[in-house]
Amino acid sequence: MLVKQLGETIRDRRKELRITQPHLAELAKISTNTLYKLERGQGNPSFDVLNKLTEVLGMELTIEVKKQH
Repeated sequence: MLVKQLGETIRDRRKELRITQPHLAELAKISTNTLYKLERGQGNPSFDVLNKLTEVLGMELTIEVKKQH
């Protein structure tokens, strides 16, 4: 999944739950700036950041590894 799509998915879920960006950042124990950038599709979020966000948002993070031919 591209970072932009990932950011949109997180933003949509956050809005669905009616959580503000600062509140979500606080709940996930990440900086507000990190969340702003992620939702805009900028930066390169770490697995730890994504894991914290998905836990708070009630989402599941899965990683798919594809073989190259």
